Amino acid sequence: MTMKDTKIILGITGSIAAYKAAVLLRLFIRKGAEVQVVMTPAAKEFVTPLTFSTLSGKPVVSEFFSRRDGSWHSHVDLGLWADAMLVAPATASSIGKMARGMADNMLVTTYLSCRAPVFVAPAMDMDMYAHPATQENLERLRSFGNRIIEPAEGELASHLVGKGRMEEPERIIGVVEDFLASRDSLRGKKILVTAGPTYEKIDPVRFIGNYSSGKMGFALAQACAGRGAEVELVAGPVSLQAAHPLIRRTDVESAGEMYAAATDIFPKADAAILCAAVADYRPETPRESKIKRGKDERLTLSLVLNKDIAATLGQMKRPGQVVAGFALETDNGIVHAKEKLERKNLDLIVLNSLQDEGAGFGHDTNRVVMIDREGETTPLPLKSKRDVAADIVAKLITLLK
Repeated sequence: MTMKDTKIILGITGSIAAYKAAVLLRLFIRKGAEVQVVMTPAAKEFVTPLTFSTLSGKPVVSEFFSRRDGSWHSHVDLGLWADAMLVAPATASSIGKMARGMADNMLVTTYLSCRAPVFVAPAMDMDMYAHPATQENLERLRSFGNRIIEPAEGELASHLVGKGRMEEPERIIGVVEDFLASRDSLRGKKILVTAGPTYEKIDPVRFIGNYSSGKMGFALAQACAGRGAEVELVAGPVSLQAAHPLIRRTDVESAGEMYAAATDIFPKADAAILCAAVADYRPETPRESKIKRGKDERLTLSLVLNKDIAATLGQMKRPGQVVAGFALETDNGIVHAKEKLERKNLDLIVLNSLQDEGAGFGHDTNRVVMIDREGETTPLPLKSKRDVAADIVAKLITLLK
């Protein structure tokens, strides 16, 4: 069984859906997991600790100090003990505290100390869930590497019907179990990921660049690290953070700097995912001082070709190494992507098009087509870049095998 002897922290917050947590706990125990329940004070107003203590065979942790003899519950020890943490149900209040690091109860301090993967299953009224503040907090938790188990639509405690109902326990268990089954699938592997744009200097204050946000590349780095890989992330100029201990980040600015970093790392890597939007050309002679506005209506820049990172790594790769690239096209996407796959000796190419709404630069979503060397073409529907990254990494694992 995937979960046999797995150590789970089950965090329960003050929601009417707390009764479902008892079912969750029972399912975890049946699958062989060892579960420590941590409840907020508000959660105890809905279901008593006795219920969870009886089911888990462990005293429930809720207060920092349960006795007056100087002993206390160590959130640090709990965070180190766990293989995974699940907060279900997670109220808007607790989600906000977790997102902002407001450590005023045992559950949030345990979350902040937890080194293991964290899953969050929201439960609240539809308007609370849809509120921009809640969505911003959820997005912030996602950016930390937490996995949000989306609530379902249905009748809520308010008797309104909408999205906010905590996902059913069987579905939640399945998400956690699937993750635990796959989390070590890249352990022992080193993956190079490039992300973001490159800036090619015109003068000290101007550059040639593009609209890449780096979100897709960072999602790929997180997905690889989440499956146990040691990730070498080479990032162009972006404002994103890579919050995972297995990600080692190298920041670069120009295509030349990215080329140097990638070619230095790749010989020691098992695979490369080249997601960066690298400038094809750079100014031949960048000015040392700012170009002043003149009377001429035209300013001519002489551009020269940058080195091709994907083609170089495609030539460098040894048997067993895998190189995946990206193709952003505006027309005849499949044809151009297949040609790029062959020309650069890639093993996989991921095509996305600016013609697809919600895909391409700047979005949190993407719609891609994966094409491998065997000619297998796998179109994916529009989904979050995190989910797209998970699909791409799953494909990468099959190619590495």
